[in-house]
Amino acid sequence: MKKIMQHRRPRYLGLDVHRATIAVAIAEEEGAPTSYGTIANDPSAVRKLMARLGGQDVELRVAYEAGPTGYALHRQLAKLGVECMVVAPSLIPVRPGDKVKTDRRDALKLARLLRSGDLTSVWIPDREHEALRNLVRARADAKVDQLRAKHRLSKFLLRLGIEPPVGTRNWSERYFQWLRKVEFEHLADRVVFADYLAEVTAAGERIKRLEAALHQCAETSEQVALIRALQAFRGIGFVTAVTIVAEAGDLHRFRTAPQFMAYVGAVPSESSSGNAQHRGRITKTGNSLLRHAFGEAAHHARHAPRVGATLKQRQLEVPSPIVDLAWRAQLRLHYRYRHLGARIGTHKALTAVARELAGFVWGVSRVLDEQLAAAA
Repeated sequence: MKKIMQHRRPRYLGLDVHRATIAVAIAEEEGAPTSYGTIANDPSAVRKLMARLGGQDVELRVAYEAGPTGYALHRQLAKLGVECMVVAPSLIPVRPGDKVKTDRRDALKLARLLRSGDLTSVWIPDREHEALRNLVRARADAKVDQLRAKHRLSKFLLRLGIEPPVGTRNWSERYFQWLRKVEFEHLADRVVFADYLAEVTAAGERIKRLEAALHQCAETSEQVALIRALQAFRGIGFVTAVTIVAEAGDLHRFRTAPQFMAYVGAVPSESSSGNAQHRGRITKTGNSLLRHAFGEAAHHARHAPRVGATLKQRQLEVPSPIVDLAWRAQLRLHYRYRHLGARIGTHKALTAVARELAGFVWGVSRVLDEQLAAAA
């Protein structure tokens, strides 16, 4: 005799997660959500909460906002067999006029919106991919620190009226040779200069160490084929390619190229009503580091299409369909830059080029899939 499947009623939990505490709210199938209170943010307290609120006839569904606490809570709940959604904070609906914000109210709102299906989840990377992303972001932080150190040193020299020889490019090897020969009359200036120069030197060495680690980790990554394929495009070197892969994650989760462009935040905002249509600046939603990478790569579209020695070397280990796609991208993006630059200006043209480059990058993953299918 067949067993009758027992119906499990859903129970929705909204969690407002902080470093030390978690505010909990509960929403049943009907009725207003209620506040459960606050628990400690540690695995044992979370496990006890799930055991207390769950049961054989209850299916728990949990949501909390993505934030500085990361995905540790999501991974713990997954091991406990609890369905959990990590929510994109910028896409949470906000009621007009609601100006009161507390942990309790945030948890209640999450429980209510989870029940109504009005929340948008973020993509959860596995630990290997998250580690690669952490390394990419550490390198980006190091670049910011290096720029600040260089600014401190250059502005210090500017205040004292000390300038490099004519024709010396800033921060070139010749520039550093000149820096080592600069002399100061006062001891205080010598101490300050030595400290600023040491900071610039240390920042450069730090970036080299992180980039060496990036090369090592990328070679063992599951996405190594995509990282190599992206380098077939002009303007996308190793660092840019690994940044795109680390920040975008699995490109297969985007069904179309426009979806990926929207994730990058490079699509225009729109405010239309009736017959009136108005498009404004780009949305800048999604991943800012990813958007910056495409913006920097877009500048190469200013130059006429060509395959230089460095790019040709990078394309040697890339399948020919990817190389053909990269060449079509060069032709298309250069045309778009020249065509749009004359109409709407250089800055907006580069933004449009970055948006289309994101579409070509999305296409690379599809070409690789076709190559794998053909090989099988």
